[in-house]
Amino acid sequence: MIKTPDSIKRYNAAKHRFLRPILIKFFAREFPKFFGPIMRERIVDELLDLFEKTSPDIRRIKPGQILWNALDIKTRGDSPNRRYVPVILSVITEEDIKQLANGISMSVVANHAIARMMREAFEQGAVLSNRDMGLLTLRTPSYAARKRIEYEKQHQCLLPHTGLLHDMGSCISHKKMIIQKAIFEKKDPADVARECQHTQRAVDRYLKDFHRVKTAYKQNQSMDYIHIVTGISKHVVKQYMEMIEHAEF
Repeated sequence: MIKTPDSIKRYNAAKHRFLRPILIKFFAREFPKFFGPIMRERIVDELLDLFEKTSPDIRRIKPGQILWNALDIKTRGDSPNRRYVPVILSVITEEDIKQLANGISMSVVANHAIARMMREAFEQGAVLSNRDMGLLTLRTPSYAARKRIEYEKQHQCLLPHTGLLHDMGSCISHKKMIIQKAIFEKKDPADVARECQHTQRAVDRYLKDFHRVKTAYKQNQSMDYIHIVTGISKHVVKQYMEMIEHAEF
């Protein structure tokens, strides 16, 4: 019989003080019949990797900031395989306090804070929804959406959010602004994409669909007809028809 080396006897148990072996031992104890040694190690490695990705160094966080898991910009909120990215958002800043001290209304500061957080998330590879902004400000999603829209109208810009980047919900402002800039103002679609914080592919799709709806509209103004001819969903056809009828482009 081979004698166990003294070094193993003395130090081997010490490894159980670290997180990985603790987790492996937990699965072995609680689920002995479900996972073998190799599977236990793989599961633990996946858990540790997930932990590392969702728990960045808190020393990076400054007073007034918050850690939030936001939707990965490469996935959609309605996808079964959606992924999340940990982002650091500035809920309140020193500049916000200065503005309030100078008499700027809380409503204006709130608009800027919402815009700032949406842009911060976007810069970190994520996108915030109205629900996210509602939770972060302890308000309803509709309140957050209203404040976002107020900011966009005042500053003639589009903030990155799920409705804009993923074409979700009933958001129409991004389509209208893109069409106005590209068709009425005759701007290069590439410039429009940058100004509106949209992908070139999405801008091209909006313009293509708009022209298809416009062509069909000239033949027959029935929404059902345009829907059948173009294959574009009715709610999107309605949005484009409203633009055409009001001649806002």
